[in-house]
Amino acid sequence: FVAASAIRPDGRCIRMTDGDAVVYMNFRADRARQLSRAFLESAFHGFQRARLPRLLHFVSLTAYAADIPSEIAFTAEIVNNSLGEYVASLGMQQLRLAETEKYAHVTFFFSGGRELEFSGEDRLLIPSPDIATYDLQPEMSAPAITDALIDAISSRRYSLILCNYANGDMVGHSGNFDAAVKAVECVDTCLGRVIGALESVDGQCLITADHGNVEQMSDPDSAQSHTAHTALNVP
Repeated sequence: FVAASAIRPDGRCIRMTDGDAVVYMNFRADRARQLSRAFLESAFHGFQRARLPRLLHFVSLTAYAADIPSEIAFTAEIVNNSLGEYVASLGMQQLRLAETEKYAHVTFFFSGGRELEFSGEDRLLIPSPDIATYDLQPEMSAPAITDALIDAISSRRYSLILCNYANGDMVGHSGNFDAAVKAVECVDTCLGRVIGALESVDGQCLITADHGNVEQMSDPDSAQSHTAHTALNVP
């Protein structure tokens, strides 16, 4: 990642002032909400602001959240009858479970951009470790996620449980091979526990991913660390 910085020509501090306009080009809602709220919310509590500029416009590329009052360049496509909505229509219970880094993926994104829970939907957020980079703690919060997941499975309350393990992606981005190995080993151990719990209640599981990362930790051409996503075959 790139550390936060400011370009200051001639030693002058560049700051936003009243009458400025913002066009926020990030299409990832989960990564754009925090800074958007800092600009737009009068009761923002994320950090101390010296002052809040009165912006002429704040335009977001897409809709970041229903309660963020930005002007939207491209409105979201309406997704009807998603898996979560279908499960709810059958009167079944469902659980969405992840740590902080992937919580939006199992809730907002998986529900087709929907903020609110469906009827019968529970959500559980496990905090991600408060560290600079995840190669410092490759297991992240996977063990705690697994404990909560096994409890949910054993309760027999849910017809659908959606869980995300963030390790392969987040530790893969670090470029640290040894940490990546530890991350994969941790997830492998956790999945073994989950499968055992499912077998005890005659449940079924689907293990999948939407992109690769940790399976390629070096660039074959440059021999440098590979920190980006891949299009390789993944489970």
